[in-house]
Amino acid sequence: MEATNDPFALPIHWNDYEDIAIALYDRFGDEFGESQIYRIRFTDLHKWVLEIPNFVGQPNESNEGHLEMIQSNWVYEWRSNQK
Repeated sequence: MEATNDPFALPIHWNDYEDIAIALYDRFGDEFGESQIYRIRFTDLHKWVLEIPNFVGQPNESNEGHLEMIQSNWVYEWRSNQK
């Protein structure tokens, strides 16, 4: 993903779980359902987070707790977009 040209976009850090979840849902939509989101490898999730526009966190700042919270928030975002 390319960095956004939005001058008002705020930087995203590892603990911005909701912003990350929204970005992941925007990228993947309904490609992953609830159970699939929880089965995504942390190595893949880590890579995808680093590709988010305006993400400024460093790869070594990530930990299992951050990735679990990102998964949970992604599931909540996915659920809120189901009709």
